[in-house]
Amino acid sequence: MMNFGFWPFASFGWIFMMLWWVLIIAGVIALIRWFANQSGNSRPNEKSALEILRERYAKGEIEKKEFEEKKKDLI
Repeated sequence: MMNFGFWPFASFGWIFMMLWWVLIIAGVIALIRWFANQSGNSRPNEKSALEILRERYAKGEIEKKEFEEKKKDLI
C-alpha cells in the first residue's frame, strides 16, 4: 500500500511509463537523423564540377578545346 494517496492514478501508471519510453526513443531517433543530416551533404544545391564546366562553355567563357581537356580531366 505504498501509492501515497494516488490510488486512482495507479492503474494508469503503465500507460505513462510506455509514453515516457516512446518519447525517449523518438528523441533518440530525431537526434540521430539530425546528426546524419548535419554530417551529410551540407549544401544540397551545390553543382558538380562538370555542370559548372558546361555552364562556362555555354556562356562562352572557355573555348571548345579547353572544355574538352577539362572534361577529360573530370571524367
